[in-house]
Amino acid sequence: MDPMLEGAAWLDEELAGSTFADARLDQRLRRLLEQLGGAMGASLPLACQDWAATKAAYRFFDNDRVSEAQILAGHFAATASRLAATEGPILILHDTTEFVYHRVRPEPIGLTGQYPCRNTSYDRRQFYTVCGLLMHSSLGVTPGGLPLGLCAIKFWTRASFKGTSTLKRHINPTRVPIEQKESLRWLENMRQASGLAADPARCIHIGDREGDIYELFVTAHELGTHFLVRSSVDRRADDGTRTIIAAMDEVPGLGEHWIEVRDDKGKSGRAHLTIKYQRLHVLPPLAKRKRYPALELTVICADERGTPENRPPIQWRLLTDLPVTCVDEAVEKIGWYVLRWKIELFHKILKSGCRAEDAKLRSAERLVNLLALFCILAWRVFWLTMLNRTAPTASPRLVFTPLEIRLLDQLIKDKASSPAPTLPHYLTKMARLGGYLARAKDPPPGNMVLWCGLSRFTDIELGASLGMRLVGN
Repeated sequence: MDPMLEGAAWLDEELAGSTFADARLDQRLRRLLEQLGGAMGASLPLACQDWAATKAAYRFFDNDRVSEAQILAGHFAATASRLAATEGPILILHDTTEFVYHRVRPEPIGLTGQYPCRNTSYDRRQFYTVCGLLMHSSLGVTPGGLPLGLCAIKFWTRASFKGTSTLKRHINPTRVPIEQKESLRWLENMRQASGLAADPARCIHIGDREGDIYELFVTAHELGTHFLVRSSVDRRADDGTRTIIAAMDEVPGLGEHWIEVRDDKGKSGRAHLTIKYQRLHVLPPLAKRKRYPALELTVICADERGTPENRPPIQWRLLTDLPVTCVDEAVEKIGWYVLRWKIELFHKILKSGCRAEDAKLRSAERLVNLLALFCILAWRVFWLTMLNRTAPTASPRLVFTPLEIRLLDQLIKDKASSPAPTLPHYLTKMARLGGYLARAKDPPPGNMVLWCGLSRFTDIELGASLGMRLVGN
């Protein structure tokens, strides 16, 4: 079955590749997805409704035979099917986020870092240690921005924390093998995500400045895949006598481009960029030249003209192994990098929609299992949001069952002059249940109104189903 044809079977498709040895765990996972999906942002007791179901949920998350890899195995398999069903390049967006929890005893969960605070007893700045988990996720999207699913994910925490600045006083970070760094997660996720695609050459792995890791570039070359990251290190180029920035300063502007931006106050505007690009021979860090080869990379520079108000000017230095032969190709790569913001929205749904940081589970293992389940629900909401914008003529049966279509038609009446119903037509109806006003000049509904409408609609559908059973009896 095509994984995107039957809305009623979305849970079946997402769980078809499950790897649980016990069928009862599969059934419990499905039940939890139904319960939490129908009450996004609610606590476990509220979503489960009674003590027996709540206790079963706690036991599931605490089960030694349950892990985040097994919970997400079915979703990864469904993502692979969606990747195979699409044509053209696949953008794999990488990013790291943290989940902060407040506990009296942080040891069972772990630490994420240290942050400055103002101690009222002393007139000096101090630091406090934060309890929580870190997650590095890799989200596959089309060049149009439609999320196809998670391709890889890593969770971890720290038993202790020492800041990067402190470590730099004792050792040169470039001399530490990548296997001993947390940055190894970038390489592991790249390998796993590339393995989901039948042809790794279709994948372009996109990251922010945190992804400017030379080992990542070499790994992409070995896997036969591609990357596009924002530069944070001014690496040596050519024969080693000059750096990337010095080399690009000698390149004249080759074109112009306008992009939509928002300032610090949320006001939208346009930025006028000067585009230039150059193929360079980039050298590995000095301490690693015996281990890694030099690479031929393309550097794309996008510098904003003038000085904007209420925000810093755009100055992007992008590194990629893809060839760029004209300004249009450079603009295409810049557009791909802009889509990296989509994974930030995915993390926002996890934290604001699923309220992942409000969970009261007391150990890292239980929280990781819960977060893995939330990841499936967050992708579903994000997919619906973007599907509404990228598939204007799609059939409503792509997402909704016949009963759901009839309920939406009864809840929100169509105007006499309404066109033939499409998927965006019914997604807008569901968003109106979540507070979307649907005025003529309003933008398409966003994640928040969709997840609010989805939660409310789940209760309505449950009531309608119970009503039909009572009438039938």
